[in-house]
Amino acid sequence: MTTRIFERSVVPGDDPPRRLHPDRGLPDRVFRGVLRGGGGGLVLAIMLLVGGFLTYRAWQALSVAEWDFVTTEAWEPEGGHFGIAAVLVGTVLIAMVAIVFAVPLALGTALYISEYAPPRIRQTLISVVDLMAAVPSVVYGLWGLFFFQGHVVTVSRWISTYFGWIPLFKVDGADPRDPLATATVYTSSTFIAGMVVSLMVAPIICSVVREVFSQAPVGEREGAYALGANRWGMIRSVVLPFGKGGMIGGTMLGLGRALGETIAVYLIISPVFVIQPHILQNGTSSVSSLIALRYGEASPMGMSALMAAGLALFLMTLVVNFAASSIVARSRSGATSDS
Repeated sequence: MTTRIFERSVVPGDDPPRRLHPDRGLPDRVFRGVLRGGGGGLVLAIMLLVGGFLTYRAWQALSVAEWDFVTTEAWEPEGGHFGIAAVLVGTVLIAMVAIVFAVPLALGTALYISEYAPPRIRQTLISVVDLMAAVPSVVYGLWGLFFFQGHVVTVSRWISTYFGWIPLFKVDGADPRDPLATATVYTSSTFIAGMVVSLMVAPIICSVVREVFSQAPVGEREGAYALGANRWGMIRSVVLPFGKGGMIGGTMLGLGRALGETIAVYLIISPVFVIQPHILQNGTSSVSSLIALRYGEASPMGMSALMAAGLALFLMTLVVNFAASSIVARSRSGATSDS
């Protein structure tokens, strides 16, 4: 049964028509209040509790180190000389290497699944990508340590030989003219750890981007074809502009995962507590691996320092994830399409 509401035309001297408002009764108001309080309020409360706990436990170390905690490279909590400058730089470099490799891989995979893959294998590919995201990080770490690292050393040597004049790719102690030179200067590096982490964050980015690509408006797709565009032309003019927000948001979500990766990085790297800007060279560190390495033997001051390092990582990942959620939320259907 269809209900129609007719508005009465306004006649001079007659009363104006009344506006109709939805009647939100008590059940609706209670339901909305529960959702707001139990959803957003509960998540916010948990985040505040985590941040407050880390701040409380880290206060002893922060009161001793003060602002030097951000600029000091050494890690000697018992002596009062400690900071996260070295591990913070290592964390960012590992995450950046991971993103450089993961983003092209994830975008290409998402485009193939959403636009080129035959329907009979599309669901299988989606399941495989989701399965890769479910593999434990320790498995990636063991694979990277015992199999992947031996193959990447050759690539690291080649990059250092021909591009070592770039400070980022320079390796101290390496002699590219000696074919018998030891390869240990290239192992346990930022480059290797970043490549392993990239395989862990690529499925996350791919899932977000594929979902955005699949929501590109059918009308705009057909319009691009009607104007004479081929498949790549349609993708370039409709799908990619439409998915710009999703691509940025998915990349930042992957970056947040890469910043906090622990076990895989811990198994691969050789920890050093100096700023190591050469990504191909042996030795690096990260905040999460520092916590995993020193947690078992930490004194009360050392535990407080580790909590301070965890607080810094918590704030950094929080900012990245909030920015990613904001970008994804602002991405609207067809809002950025150029067709």
